[in-house]
Amino acid sequence: MQLPWTSWTTLATLLMYFWIIFNVGKARGKYKVSAPSVEGPPEFLRTLRVQINTVEQLIFFLPALWLCAYWFNDKIAALVGVIWIVARVIYSLSYYRDPSKRAAGFAIATVASVVLVVGAAYGLLR
Repeated sequence: MQLPWTSWTTLATLLMYFWIIFNVGKARGKYKVSAPSVEGPPEFLRTLRVQINTVEQLIFFLPALWLCAYWFNDKIAALVGVIWIVARVIYSLSYYRDPSKRAAGFAIATVASVVLVVGAAYGLLR
């Protein structure tokens, strides 16, 4: 079974994550926080927290994405995955500016992940 749409969405997810990693590296230079230190000004800590939270979310998202694509529908899984990516970008940009404004991006991404799990379960039960 080929899953091209989900494959493209996975590549887009990795590019989004690379952008987040790049932002942490840029913040390290800007705020003079040498590795392995994770202590620095609030602006650096926000950038680092976005990266950490994204890793935490990827562990849930990627298996849900692929299970939904395999057991339910490649195009639907990919579309929900794109929604997740956009929500994570919104989350990231919001968190960088003002952590109290991150809720919308976080909520949309969480709902997208749950939809993928439900789609995978439905496909398995079908």
